[in-house]
Amino acid sequence: MYRVLLIDDDRDLCALIRQCALADGMDVEPCHSGREGLEQLRRQAYQLVVLDLMLPGMDGFAVLDEIRAASRLPVLMLTARDDSSSKVRGLRAGADDYLTKPFLMEELTARMASLIRRYTRFNQPQDPPGKLHYTGLEIDPEGRCITTAGGTFELPRREFDVLMLLARHQGRILTKQQIYEAVWQEPYCYDDSNIMAVISRLRKKLESAPGAPQYIQTIKGIGYRFNREV
Repeated sequence: MYRVLLIDDDRDLCALIRQCALADGMDVEPCHSGREGLEQLRRQAYQLVVLDLMLPGMDGFAVLDEIRAASRLPVLMLTARDDSSSKVRGLRAGADDYLTKPFLMEELTARMASLIRRYTRFNQPQDPPGKLHYTGLEIDPEGRCITTAGGTFELPRREFDVLMLLARHQGRILTKQQIYEAVWQEPYCYDDSNIMAVISRLRKKLESAPGAPQYIQTIKGIGYRFNREV
């Protein structure tokens, strides 16, 4: 069953959406503020976010900005506004779809299912690409090895998988939860020691100065990013 995070302060509407979506194979988990929704995203994995624009405190645009800083997860925005400027702003900020209240529940669940299908289809594992070249670093996906100024090294499975995940998303911040669930293929358990140990070993093999990393950057309180400048 697909998991959907619903961020909306209308509790009655949340209950109705949850009930209708369940019949279409979607488990909707409601949150009633932007901060609560972002915290939940850091704890759990979802296939879709349904996000109300008019939220108390932190509005939907601010929530969307934070989601897009860390994730390509599809976002469907809901709003009572029908002006075109809000729609354009939402889409330009990274929303994947937009629905104005009031709406037909059948249309909402159909759009939710469509976004989930598109996301899961485009995020299936791909065939290994050719060698990846960066300043002072070459990554060979088929050989599962790296070449640096110090030579060519074959990497253990976890180290190589973490490196490839970050490199394929060069310049994008990936949360610790995203890294763990993509590489370890199991629910995130809030213990960062495995990820930190892998990153530390990688830096010793990649970096000329592991204490001042050139390739894998730490984004404090969020996760890691492969440097867009290399």
